Amino acid sequence: MKITGYRSIMTVHDWGRVTGDVNGVQSGDTTPVPILILETDSGLEGIGMGAHSDIARVFPAVEGEDPRSVVALYDRMLDWVFKAGHSGSTFGTIGAIDMALWDLKAKAADEPLWRTLGARERFVPGYASGLEYGLTDDELVQLYGEFADRGFKAGKLKGGRDLDRDLPRLEIMREVLSRNSRHPAIMFDVNESWNHAQAARYIGAIEERMDLTWVEEPLRRWDAAGMAALRGKIRAAIASGENLTGLEQYRPLLDANALDIVQVGNVWGITHFLRVATLAHGHDLPVSPVAFNTNPVAHAAAAVPNLLTFEVQDLRFPVGLDVDQEFDDGGIVLGDRPGLGIIVNESEISDAGSSLLPPATGPHVRPERAALRLVAEPDVIDDPTVPARVS
Repeated sequence: MKITGYRSIMTVHDWGRVTGDVNGVQSGDTTPVPILILETDSGLEGIGMGAHSDIARVFPAVEGEDPRSVVALYDRMLDWVFKAGHSGSTFGTIGAIDMALWDLKAKAADEPLWRTLGARERFVPGYASGLEYGLTDDELVQLYGEFADRGFKAGKLKGGRDLDRDLPRLEIMREVLSRNSRHPAIMFDVNESWNHAQAARYIGAIEERMDLTWVEEPLRRWDAAGMAALRGKIRAAIASGENLTGLEQYRPLLDANALDIVQVGNVWGITHFLRVATLAHGHDLPVSPVAFNTNPVAHAAAAVPNLLTFEVQDLRFPVGLDVDQEFDDGGIVLGDRPGLGIIVNESEISDAGSSLLPPATGPHVRPERAALRLVAEPDVIDDPTVPARVS
């Protein structure tokens, strides 16, 4: 079996709600979903999810190769772009190709990828994470109620700029998820929007009222010293890593004992996740993947010994994608369809038309002075013109 070509298509995920975080909120209910399809001379096709704008640059590294040599081809792709570097969009492209290669490898074996990777169970424990920053409190109740109906007993809230808003919303989410657990796990994600002083004060204020399982990306992704120091000032675990592209970016954080939970982005591929999980396991740390459309890394997550939990952002799938997964008992139940279990209905996507595509904007645009406000003293908390005091 040889790789002969590829094609790229674009669909959308209709969330039925706005999505976003402290850095910004989407202008509509849909977001683009790029799909890469690798073609072979056997007729089998591999599906890769995620942006792959550097495909023309990277594809020659795998063209004509047997996709079953996926681990070697992953390193070949890294070598192919060695001089110019592999971070950013290039790493995303490598990740999309890598997913498609693993999809082909499992399809060639006529088994689901979780089985190919050596998993014993098809169930992947998860937590609810609705990207709900732009929702009202009533909409928050409805959203996490839907997750609770599927057995979820852990959830994550976006926030970090307004304590008077965030605390009640954390308590709302906890109350909703309490129908499944007396002590649901509560996570708080600020998407790298704080400095060290802000993080220590804000989390300290929250922890006067409730326990957090983890605080996610409290500081910029490269701030190993800052996160290591923060660990000694808060009770919550520190989770980070979803935006790191390559093992070399994890090493400074692990060497500094900066992380309690090692996160990995789905969009960076299967092989990257497996390697980061092994690196984390060598440091006696758990790993937790950050979600993406169709949750492709869930297959790999089922096969590693140090999986903690898997982020689930929605209970539906993008337009035109039939995905062999279910959400039940607070996690992902993987099916038996060969490969990643994804069937792409290109006719349905084509019929939907480009009118469904949202504008090229996103929540991860850091607005001027985003999250500069600290936890202010009560006498100035309602006056945005008065700077908070740091002590």
